[in-house]
Formats: sequence, structure tokens, C-alpha cells
Amino acid sequence: MKHLVPPDFVVPLRLETPDFVLRPLLITDVVKDYDAVMTSVAQLQSIFSRQTRWPEGLSFEDDLIDLGWHHKEFKVRRSFAYTVMSYDKSICLGCVYINPTDLTGYDAEAFCWARSSHPHLDQPLYQVLKSWLQTDWPFAAVAYPGRTLTWDEVESLKS
Repeated sequence: MKHLVPPDFVVPLRLETPDFVLRPLLITDVVKDYDAVMTSVAQLQSIFSRQTRWPEGLSFEDDLIDLGWHHKEFKVRRSFAYTVMSYDKSICLGCVYINPTDLTGYDAEAFCWARSSHPHLDQPLYQVLKSWLQTDWPFAAVAYPGRTLTWDEVESLKS
């Protein structure tokens, strides 16, 4: 089993900003996560459109399974999914994913999205993610497919 980060790296469990809190995505987040996902289908498809039609057809049970998978991957250090929560914990504002990559020249891929009801958080979330990965994570180069790399560039960099 390949880990995304070195064994001695302490994985951050929380990041607070003036607008939101990042913390690991857990199965207990399923109700708020499902609401955020299903109210942002078109937006999510535009972000991940080259990879999948997700979340089209996603059931509540499917989301629970996905969250269980994300939770397990986090625990075994293969990938890291974070929920973006409001400070009062009333609403999931989006998600962040830090994944292994097969792209030449990069040692991780990162994605983020803010729910469609909060589009003003998309750029701040992306900027926070970029800064956080540069300062607090052990990556030399992170790819941001669909943001700093076009999907055609992503395809050309696959090893």
C-alpha cells in the first residue's frame, strides 16, 4: 500500500479561515454533504467533467459509501478528503480532495469546490488550498486539474 505522505508527516486535521473551516470528511457528514452535492450537480460536473458524470444519479446510500471510502483512505494515508464547513457547522460549503497522481512532474493532485449557493467562496477556497499545500504539506508540486492545468494538459502528462 502506497501512502501519499511520508510516515512521519503529521496530517493536518483542521484549517480555519475567516469564511470556513476545513476538517476531515467523515461518514457522519453524509446528510450535509449530500445536500451540498445534490444542490451543486451542474457545477460539480463542470469541475470533474473530463473524468465522470458524477454526481449524476448519486443516491444517499451511494454518498454514504463514498464518504466511508474517503474516511478509510484518509486513515490509511492514501488520499485526503476534507469537508468545508460553516463555523456554526450548519452547512457543508464544499469539499477539498488531495489525491495521489500519475501526472509526470507532480506528486499530488488537488481539487476543491464550493456549493452552488456560495459561489463567492470558490476562489478563496482555491487560494487557501494552494497556500496550505505549499506551506503545511510535504509536496514539491501539486497539480490542479481543471484550474492550473487544462484537461488536455492533464491527459498529456499521464505516465
